[in-house]
Amino acid sequence: MASINITLRNKPNKQNELPVILRIVKDRKSKLISLGMLCEKQDWDSKKNEFKKSYPNASQRNRLLLKLQEKALKIIDEFALDNIDFTLNQFEAKFRGRKSSQVTVSEFWKEKISDLNRAGRTGNARAYKDVYNSFFKFHSNKNLVFREITPVLLDKYETYLRSNGNTDGGIGVKMRELRALFNDAIKKGVVGEKYYPFKVYKVSKLKGKGIKKALTRDEMRLMEALDTNKNPHLIDAKNYMVFSYYMGGMNFVDLMKLKWENIQGDRVLYIRSKTKGRFSVKMLAPVKEIIAYYKTQKSETNYVFPILLKDKLTPMQIENRKHKTISKFNKQLKEIAEIQGVEQNVTSYVIRHSFATNLKFAGISTDLIGESMGHHDVSVTKAYLKEFDDKTIDDAMGKLLEEPKLKYAS
Repeated sequence: MASINITLRNKPNKQNELPVILRIVKDRKSKLISLGMLCEKQDWDSKKNEFKKSYPNASQRNRLLLKLQEKALKIIDEFALDNIDFTLNQFEAKFRGRKSSQVTVSEFWKEKISDLNRAGRTGNARAYKDVYNSFFKFHSNKNLVFREITPVLLDKYETYLRSNGNTDGGIGVKMRELRALFNDAIKKGVVGEKYYPFKVYKVSKLKGKGIKKALTRDEMRLMEALDTNKNPHLIDAKNYMVFSYYMGGMNFVDLMKLKWENIQGDRVLYIRSKTKGRFSVKMLAPVKEIIAYYKTQKSETNYVFPILLKDKLTPMQIENRKHKTISKFNKQLKEIAEIQGVEQNVTSYVIRHSFATNLKFAGISTDLIGESMGHHDVSVTKAYLKEFDDKTIDDAMGKLLEEPKLKYAS
């Protein structure tokens, strides 16, 4: 539901006059639209939201305000009749006599990012913002409208991305974000379906072709064998790596958000941030050692690991902290690999993937671990694992501490 009211803006001009504005509120967001009139505070009736008789031509101006209010309500009704979940930019465009089709891609995109941040979906907001920045480095004209995003333009954007070192997988991520944005614009009536460019330009051709990366069990043991007495600055990175691996490839975000209340006996109970799935994982010996270590560390928060340094952070603060610390973590993983003579390009993703791969080579059935990882993420494996009872999963994960039964492909 949307609501409107006509009022005065708080900030006066040099003549001590206040702009008359229309405020529209929708989904707990508001937008102020100037009505091109000015009024001194003493000439405005704040209860009736109209000009007082002391204002010159008050009756005529109040009739104009009434017409503008009726116009605003009519626009909202028209959106409702057309079943359009309109944006505030769309409302303003229609109120000012600009067609929805003239709402720019940049305007719509920025509002989408703002909506996601307000909803606490900061990870999605950051993804949209990254693609926004990339796209408008390629196409500098921010007056671009959706019907101008054609298959030819998408081909040119793809060429631009390749020239800047993007792989098929990276280009595919950006194109999927752009496709989702276009679908949302169709849904909200900003652009007609006949202009949809992804019927011709196929994102499916951009599936990543890279070999799935994982450390062998021997490589993982080398990483675990890092001497932190000689490299004390890497103790946290080593602990995060080992914890993630032996906790079933736990995502860095979930590791970062883990609280002491999630440790229940010899199990870790948590809800995965991305999928909202519930997981109960038995702590193997290496995990228990890490938990014992952090219990001895002084902390002013309820978090297990010293990543989020304050309680009650906003979603945006958590997202910013994640972005900063995962970058540092990945750099330190590469440093550990170099020290230990592991030639792989080790990242937090590689550690998560190694968990599933090493279970496979420990002889665990593919039904249990989920051989397919088509989204380059352990989430598919988790989807398979959570179908089994805790004891079955506990026994399987215990195999990570045993010698592999199968040989790794060279």
